[in-house]
Amino acid sequence: MPTPPRRASEIRESFLSFFEARGHRRVPSAPVVPAGDPTLLFTNSGMVPFKRVFLGEETRDYSRATSSQKCIRASGKHNDLENVGRTPIHHTFFEMLGNFSFGDYFKEEAIEWAWELLTDVWQIPPERLVVSVFRDDDEAYGLWQDRIGVPAEKIFRLGEEENFWSMGDTGPCGPCTEVHYDRGARADHTCDPSCDCGRWSELWNLVFMQFNRGASGEMTPLPRPCVDTGAGLERNASVLQGVESDYDTDVFRPLLERAQELSGVSLGETEDKDVSLRVVADHARSVAFMLADGILPSNEGRGYVLRRILRRAARHGVLLGLEEPFLYRVSDTSIDELGDAFPELRERRAYILERVRREEERFLETLGKGLGVLEDEVRALRARQGTELSGEVVFRLYDTFGFPVDLTEDILRGDGLSVDHAGFETSMAEQRARGRAAWKGSGQQSVGEVYARIAADVAVEFRGYEGLQLGSAIRALLVDGVPAQNAAAGDPVEVVTEETPFYPESGGQVGDRGSIQTASGRIQVEDTRKPVDGLVVHVGRVVEGEIHVDEPAELEVEAARRAGAIRHHTGTHLLHAALREVLGPQAVQRGSLVAPDRLRFDFTHDAPVSPQELERIEDLVNGWIEDNVPRREESMGYPEALAAGAVAMFGEKYGDEVRVISFGDFSKELCGGTHAATTGEVGLLKVVAEGGVASGVRRVEALSGRDALERWRSQERTLERTAHLLRSPVSELTTRIEKLLDERRTLERDLEALRAGQRREASGDLVTRAREVGGHRVLATRVEGVEGKQLRAMVDDLRARLGSGIVLLAAPREGGVSLALGVTPDLVKRFPAGRLIREVAAVVGGKGGGRPDFAQAGGNDPSRLEEAFSRLDALVEAG
Repeated sequence: MPTPPRRASEIRESFLSFFEARGHRRVPSAPVVPAGDPTLLFTNSGMVPFKRVFLGEETRDYSRATSSQKCIRASGKHNDLENVGRTPIHHTFFEMLGNFSFGDYFKEEAIEWAWELLTDVWQIPPERLVVSVFRDDDEAYGLWQDRIGVPAEKIFRLGEEENFWSMGDTGPCGPCTEVHYDRGARADHTCDPSCDCGRWSELWNLVFMQFNRGASGEMTPLPRPCVDTGAGLERNASVLQGVESDYDTDVFRPLLERAQELSGVSLGETEDKDVSLRVVADHARSVAFMLADGILPSNEGRGYVLRRILRRAARHGVLLGLEEPFLYRVSDTSIDELGDAFPELRERRAYILERVRREEERFLETLGKGLGVLEDEVRALRARQGTELSGEVVFRLYDTFGFPVDLTEDILRGDGLSVDHAGFETSMAEQRARGRAAWKGSGQQSVGEVYARIAADVAVEFRGYEGLQLGSAIRALLVDGVPAQNAAAGDPVEVVTEETPFYPESGGQVGDRGSIQTASGRIQVEDTRKPVDGLVVHVGRVVEGEIHVDEPAELEVEAARRAGAIRHHTGTHLLHAALREVLGPQAVQRGSLVAPDRLRFDFTHDAPVSPQELERIEDLVNGWIEDNVPRREESMGYPEALAAGAVAMFGEKYGDEVRVISFGDFSKELCGGTHAATTGEVGLLKVVAEGGVASGVRRVEALSGRDALERWRSQERTLERTAHLLRSPVSELTTRIEKLLDERRTLERDLEALRAGQRREASGDLVTRAREVGGHRVLATRVEGVEGKQLRAMVDDLRARLGSGIVLLAAPREGGVSLALGVTPDLVKRFPAGRLIREVAAVVGGKGGGRPDFAQAGGNDPSRLEEAFSRLDALVEAG
């Protein structure tokens, strides 16, 4: 008999091979971000990528599948975050092994294969296994007892909570049966697999989707029952490797060894430190996979969960004595361990590690300050014998210092304190309300019910790939947003026709413009939109006569505008391909704009793109343009397109059938936009700007064709005009400008030297105005015509001349006054400059701050300067 698998990699492969040999298609893991599923933040089980198949909304060319799916459970009801590191089985990231039947086999085969794999292939002793079934599922019970031979005392009937699965309140659902490993009961304790005492390890859950639950709760049999199973790789590894905890398996051992090496802390020293080591090991895997699949740290949605996990790990690193970034090193080990099974980790290694390191650095900068605030609040809480930290404070820690609520809870838990969650939610709601108020008038529009009603009656067919002119009929008309039967000259209108050549704004490409002509009138189309799926709306104004619903119409797209959009959209595809070629596969699209006269492309990248890299990108794109590569267009299923290497655009929704646009072997993307027949039609592509738009997101702007040529001509005219003004040939402009700059710097140095001399003379006069206040020399006076660096230089000079004392200079300016205050070294502890300037500035209606020896401020009421000087005297007098 073959040796059973022991290592996690062997277990994964043996599972997939077992089902592959039984007619299952081996399907690669989907990303941890569910495609086209707004109901889920993360892929949290093996069935998620097949959800639409189970719902009957999608078909595949296979009826059996097997996969090892990447899963994240760190949000919503599937949130294992609090238990990570504290139990042997909870993780934020895990692999779910599964086999699936889409209307093919059912309970008998699923149960037989599960038992065969567990007991014959993996050689788990049958006497250590028990099963649970839904209490009413006599069929599954009978199969286990009669077909498999499991004794009745080892088959447990459990309730709906444990052994009935549903996709939601309505829809496909059914009973499930689970296989559990019995680790052995205590002498004084007996229970069933629903108990969480630690005796039972759930190895495999077999879900039998055989009903459809209606809104009333009534369940009717499905015509084609399905099977969905899930076996956690980590839990099965712990059993096959003969250890008590998932963290003792080879899944986690290398990561724990790395964490121990970095921290100098060994497992077994204390329970708290063991928890921290396990948290670090778990979280290092999660952040690597989340970043590899395009999630970026942020303050909302998936990005917030990523940031929360990363910062939680950083906090546990601090508890282990690590005060420098370290998690990226542990994530590096996870990439070594999992890179063969998930090659995207290796491909994006540099990007992942740099993002983790930078996020750690940012958090550690604020962690110390936040901990100081939290410690002060805890002391105050204990002083008043409280046990719950107010939600307002918890929100301040979150909003100002980036402390996730669970991080604050972790810290408080050690002190026996808790968090006021209701108060935190109130503060959070107030912030959201402020945010909504700030967005009012921003131009965001919601989809009105009127669009939904029109879309229910009219399915507009887009015919713009075939030509720019088309005859159709007007099916709906809005005037000022209100449904109407007629529109007259001057009316702003929205027009819906049966068919249209107008491309609606989507996928980054702006909407077409043009005209709609009827026998009785004409509409100038200023924009084309797609407010809901299947509906194309022409937005414009009636410029001649009248327009009527059900009237035949001739639609014509503005040719030059469409041609410009085609050039720039095609250029966007080539630019994306070149960015990935030069910068690496982590340069994933995060947004775009395709206009007739320009393009803008946002992508994930951690550093500015160097001039040399931009040149390589331009050279690649323009080389492809010169090659005049023809466009290839295909229609295929969404999963097949991804499997073929097509790149999906971030934030776009895709149906079952997708349009794939390819140019040669260098560009293949899912896209519904309009494109050139060959790359040569782009003419030329020139990058005109590159910069950052958000953390980890860069933006490139570019021009193509005539627009690039016109920019070149404009810059040429500017150079010629500059050369004329400087009376220099264009070829010598650089030398001429450098010479002028050198001359200017010399003049500035001479001018500054002259001013410094004047300041010294003025300082000599001013120092005589110093007075004795409270036993200290104080100089507080106005100075005219002095600002910025000059004011500071005068304070430094006067402070040196005083030897010991305080200097305050006030420089009135239009609409206000600038203040600078210096304190000699012997007095900074007693009279910190920052404290003094805040008090003084408040008198003249301002505020400021600075170091103990020097501070600056501004005010808006110079008429009260004498009061400000008196305030300084009072502060010094009071000591």
